[in-house]
Order: sequence, then C-alpha cells, then structure tokens
Amino acid sequence: MSKNKDEKKSKSFLWFLGVSALSVSLLLVCQFFFKDAPLNTDRFYENTKINGINVSNMTKSQAKNIIVADLLTSKDNVEIELKYKDKKWVLSGSDFEVGDDVESQINQVMNNGRTNNSWTNRKIAKKIKKDGLNINISYKNILGGFDDSIEKIIQEIETEAKNPVLEFNPENSEPFKVVSGQEGVTVLRDKLYTEIDKKFTNNKKISIEIPTIKVVPEIKEEDLLKNVKLRSKFSTSYSKSSSDRKYNIKLAMSKFNGLVVQPEEVVSFNEKTGNRTADNGYKNAKIIVNGNYVDGSGGGVCQASTTLYNALVLADLKVVQANHHTLPSSYVPLSFDAMVSGDYSDLVFENNLNSPIYLKTYCDNDNVNVEIYGPEIEDGVTLKIRSEIVKVLGHNGDRIVSDLKGEYDDKIIYKGEYYRLSYPREGYESKGYIQYWKDGKIIKEKEIRHDFYQPQEGVVMEGSNDIGEGMSLPLNNVSLVKPQKVNETTIENARQKFKQLNPEAYN
Repeated sequence: MSKNKDEKKSKSFLWFLGVSALSVSLLLVCQFFFKDAPLNTDRFYENTKINGINVSNMTKSQAKNIIVADLLTSKDNVEIELKYKDKKWVLSGSDFEVGDDVESQINQVMNNGRTNNSWTNRKIAKKIKKDGLNINISYKNILGGFDDSIEKIIQEIETEAKNPVLEFNPENSEPFKVVSGQEGVTVLRDKLYTEIDKKFTNNKKISIEIPTIKVVPEIKEEDLLKNVKLRSKFSTSYSKSSSDRKYNIKLAMSKFNGLVVQPEEVVSFNEKTGNRTADNGYKNAKIIVNGNYVDGSGGGVCQASTTLYNALVLADLKVVQANHHTLPSSYVPLSFDAMVSGDYSDLVFENNLNSPIYLKTYCDNDNVNVEIYGPEIEDGVTLKIRSEIVKVLGHNGDRIVSDLKGEYDDKIIYKGEYYRLSYPREGYESKGYIQYWKDGKIIKEKEIRHDFYQPQEGVVMEGSNDIGEGMSLPLNNVSLVKPQKVNETTIENARQKFKQLNPEAYN
C-alpha cells in the first residue's frame, strides 16, 4: 500500500510540473509576440494616421484637437467644383465652418479593429503597428452644412417627370388631343457622395460631373388614346317639339357637354342641371303631372335625362338611380325612360371603370345626341337594349266630375252636359334588358328594369245645374268610355304600337 501511494504522489508531482511548464511557455510566447504591442483600450494603436497626422497612442480628445486644428488651417484650400451639362457650381471650404461630425469620424477610426476579444485586439494591434493604418476623413463629413449645400444644387437639377395629358374638346372634329409629357431628372446621390469621398482622399480641390438618370413618364401617349374609344351613342327625336321645349333640352344637355367623369365618381343629373326655374334660364313647356300634360318650367328636360340614360346603359356604365314616367314616353321604349324632378326623382350614375369617361352632347334641329368615350368595350362586343311588354293594365274608363265651381261654365252648365279633360289610358307592366352581342350572336342578356306604368282614368266634367222644366239638353259629342277589358288582342296591339315607335328595341 505504501509503495502505491508513493507512485501516485510521484505521478501527481510530474503532472503538476508539466502543466506549470506549459503555462510558462505560453506566457513567454505571448510576451515574445506582443512585447511591442501594449493594449490600450482608450488610445489609438501605434502607427495610426488620420489625414496623414500620426495619432499613435493618443486619446480621442488629443487626436480631435490636433485634427480640428489642422482642418481649420487647411479647409480654406478646399474647393469642390460640381458640373451638370452647361451649369457649374463651386463650393469653397472657406464658406463652411468645421462641422460637429469630426468627433464621430474620429470615434470610427478609434473603433477600427477593436472587438470584445482581447486576444483578437492584440493581433490587430500588432498588424496595424506593422502595416500602418492611414484613414482620411472626407471633407464632406467635417464641413458644416456641406450636405445642405449639395442638396440645394441637386434641387436645381432634379425635375419630376410629367405625364402626357389628354385634352378633351367636344366641339372639335377630333375631340381628343395629346399634350406631350416630359422626362424628369434624378440625381444619383449615393454615387455622387461616393465620388466626392473618393476624390477627397488625395486632393483638396476636386471636380465632379454630377451623375443623373432620366425618369420616364409613367403614362405613354399611345396608352392615353387607347382609352378614349367611342363606347356608346344614343339619339332621340324632338323634331315635333315646341321651340321652348327644344330650348330647355339644349340647355340641360349643355351641362354635360365636355364632362369628364373620373373612376368611382358619381354624377347627379339634378345637381348638374340645377333647378329648372326661370332664374336658371329654363322656359315653360309641357310636363307630365299626375298623368296629365300641363305647362311647367323646364318642360322637356326629361328627354335630355332619358337620352343620357340610354347612352349610359349602352356604355355599360353603372346607373345608380333611374325612374320611369307616369306615362310612357314616345321617344324611347318602355322601361328605358328616365324621369327627373328636382323634388323627388333623379338620374344618378357612377363611373365604374378604371379610366375616365368623356361625354359629348349636342342637339341639332331634329335630334338630341349623347356620345360617351372611354376604354373600349371587350373586343368585338356590342350592346343593345330590348324592351318587353309583360302585361297591359286595363284602365277604369272615365271619371265624371261635377263642375261645382263653374270653372267650365262657358262650355257646360246643366247636368248631363259633358266636357272632356282627358281620355283614359291603359297602363303597362314592362321589363328592360341589356344584350351583349358578339359575332352576330347574343352572348349574354340581363334584366335591368321592371316597371309599372299605371293606367289613367279619363276625366269628364259635367255641368252642375238642373235643367229647367221644358228645356232640353244641347247636343253633346262627348262619349263616355267604359272600363277596359284586356285580352290577348289588347296586349298584341300594344306590342305592335310600341314596336312601330322603336322597332329595334322590341325585337
């Protein structure tokens, strides 16, 4: 047992001697390699230069004082010439103060080659001592306000690209004209500053051609013209209208001539035309009130709104609001009229396309016309309207009203004497469709309206006085109309009547 213990002690002693010898060897190696490279964490490494000034073993504060003093004496010799085409700008160092950025630049030099690993730092320190570290602080970093001065010059050079503009003049034979755009110029700032730094490394006087690139307009001229095709055209006749009615229609239509509607923009007919009053220039003409034609300010404007409505439908645009008249209109099919009244009815539409739409409206002696331009409808597709009479709504004949106030005593006096104010009118249930045609075939049809034009009673006035004894009533040519009986013949007659007025819409 004693012998084993002695052997163990001997081995432990030998192991200790070995470890100690290795530690001493490593210490000697370190001292050999780094004996000339003491590690100062708050001082520059040996053989370090800033702008050619040796700052070895200096603190940051010491280096800053020396560098700033040098810059103060040498910055007046700094000159920067910047050129762009036939323009030239010269910046002199004497125009600048020494900026506050010197200290941050010196800090960057101090941190060069320093890590959290002291072993690595010692290796870098030795390398710097051997090879040297010479860093130049660019004058652009120490001249106070230098970036602002450069930016002012850049602003004189840079221009935004201007997109071509489409001018719309509906009075011209060619309503669309493209005003050319203009290329812009952008200064390549990063490249400019890199070039300044590079030239400042060895020179105080530098000359640089300012690098730029052209900026092409986002929109091409040909693309503008691609989006102004004739999408629809619609006309109604007003050849038999009075001059005042024609005047009102022309006035209302003029509010839309040249109108440009942007995508998602909503347009109200009533807002565009204003109140149909004498103060706004409208005249008296026939309007429909409670199923009867009477004189009213702005009469005829509904024909303007109706013509516009049909052009909108054929252009495949979104109609937000449209209402039918009390009575069918003679100038359009059933379910394709658009009655407007400032009090309760409007025509409202929205541009549901991705490009603007353009309206051209005009009136000649016989017709009211609307043309709508915008992106072309799907290639080869045309739109048509179709009207369908679903049912004839029979009228209730005449209603006899006693003239108790004597309003018509110049025509009737006694009971049994009649004077007709209006005839009864049958009503209609109708539907309106839009059809999509391609290659001579209907590829789609959709219902867009379902209307009821209510039947109207005839109104016959009767005298209110009893006839005297021995008197006889004068001859009366008013025949009272009985309630209408509707049958298939009635419906077919109605279809034929409207088909004669608008044959294409009742195909």
